[in-house]
Amino acid sequence: MAQLEQQQDPIYRTSPERTYKMMAIMLGICIVGGGIFFGLWDYWTSMPPMIMGQDAEDHGAAPATASGVEIPVSLSFVESSDFRTLAFNALPGEAGNNPTIMANVGDKIVFDVVNDGVSFHAFGVTAEEEGFEGIFLGSEIASATSPLKAGEGGTSEFIPTEPGTYYYICTVPGHRMQGMVGEIIVGEAGTSAQSAAPTGVNHDFVLDFVESSDFRTLAFNALPGEEGSNPEIRVKSGDEVTVTVTNAGVSFHSFGVVSNPDDFNSVIFDSAINSASNPLKAGESGSVTFLAGAPGTYYYICTVPGHALQGMQGSFIVE
Repeated sequence: MAQLEQQQDPIYRTSPERTYKMMAIMLGICIVGGGIFFGLWDYWTSMPPMIMGQDAEDHGAAPATASGVEIPVSLSFVESSDFRTLAFNALPGEAGNNPTIMANVGDKIVFDVVNDGVSFHAFGVTAEEEGFEGIFLGSEIASATSPLKAGEGGTSEFIPTEPGTYYYICTVPGHRMQGMVGEIIVGEAGTSAQSAAPTGVNHDFVLDFVESSDFRTLAFNALPGEEGSNPEIRVKSGDEVTVTVTNAGVSFHSFGVVSNPDDFNSVIFDSAINSASNPLKAGESGSVTFLAGAPGTYYYICTVPGHALQGMQGSFIVE
């Protein structure tokens, strides 16, 4: 009987000392975890609320005739240390904050966007002056429900069909109000691409029209395969550019910077030197000075019909 009573006594698998030690460990974990959570309170409050997905919209506008101008734009999401101020490229008051993009109807604006912040972000273009709706189809990168995490990026395109003011924004709710918004100013199709304010920087470029002995291959400075053939010209919007050309060949030539290398009439920036109807003869020279317009990839060519197709063209890149 005594043996049975012994078997019914409770069996303790720990001691009061162990219990106190475990409670102290759990209390320590709670204190450390709480410190981390509340120490990052500004970060947690900067995160977007859970919302239903928002799709980009097809605005139903007829597609614009492509201008042949491609405008590359690099943007990064940036944040202040307390996450209360957001922006593109630089915080307010710093150089490069939310840059204004100048374009014309039919230009292709190509966005390359990266999340250089800590919070989540997404991108799109809208015509709405407030909010995060009305995103143009094709301009979106990620979304509020599937955003870009820190270090992630993406690309998109926007081809405006009507002149006016558009906005590139972070489409995560609230982030536009915190400063993540920039303007896209779009002019009428066919108008001269607009430049930024003059930078005061001057560039001088010297080009020669050259020809192969059989006149089938044309180029600037050197024939294809030779060093210096059709050199790339790269400037910044608002820079003053002076181009001097000399006809080192036998045929007639003329010069211009164009938006479309297949269209010798698409001269922009008032960059023409002579013309197909009044060309430079052998040994003659000419020069022109102009302001580089909106950022984009353009081309300098011989504007005598057919000569660009024979090789007289080079890249003229405005950053």
